[in-house]
Amino acid sequence: MTTAIALIGARSGSERVPGKNIRPLAGHPLLAYAIATARQAGVFERVLVSTDSEEVASVARRYGADVPFLRPSEYATATSPDIEWIAWTLERLPERYDLFAIVRATNPFRGPDVIRRGLEQLLATAEADSIRAVELVKQHPGKMWTVEEGGRTMSPILDQSHLDVAWHAGQYQALPRVYVQNSALEIAWTRVVGETGSREGRVLAPFLTEGYEGFNVDDEEDWRRAEELVASGAVTLPDVAARP
Repeated sequence: MTTAIALIGARSGSERVPGKNIRPLAGHPLLAYAIATARQAGVFERVLVSTDSEEVASVARRYGADVPFLRPSEYATATSPDIEWIAWTLERLPERYDLFAIVRATNPFRGPDVIRRGLEQLLATAEADSIRAVELVKQHPGKMWTVEEGGRTMSPILDQSHLDVAWHAGQYQALPRVYVQNSALEIAWTRVVGETGSREGRVLAPFLTEGYEGFNVDDEEDWRRAEELVASGAVTLPDVAARP
């Protein structure tokens, strides 16, 4: 039997949206939707929240997550790479899991079906160390430029000298399909953490998100958009229930 753990990172210091992880959206903290999503997916032996804040930990426990310990502050800065807290957490658990999923609190519209689809895809892709959520780019890198020092001239960010028609001169539909990662979901075999010192390993499979599944709350504009989407009925949030 393949075992899996959901890891939800929820550090306390958010600069662009203060208190983001426990800020209410449609009546519940943002974090609650990630916990509900992971629990309702029905594929995890454990749903664990990693945080450096006792306040966040209290909210997480109230909504049904495990918080066995607080993350050290040095692994909870704005520039701390995820692999640090992931490796630190996995090393301190008495039990071992075959797989771990990163279920970020900032993607409230992802839903449990995304996790089930992602896990099924990884298990069916024998050569992959992990999957990562991606979506088609809206602004193609073939149309991006770097401005030279002084601001008088610019050059394409990608070399296009080998092309008969430069990408920046073509229609979007004629350009190579390019995908950008979003933060909706990552699932990896836990062995990659020790073998590669990374959270993804060497071979990644693309998990294509649909609609608003990849919507990420990164700043105040995103937060307002999330509220608008909920109010209009354009999205569905997971059902959540706090412990009394």
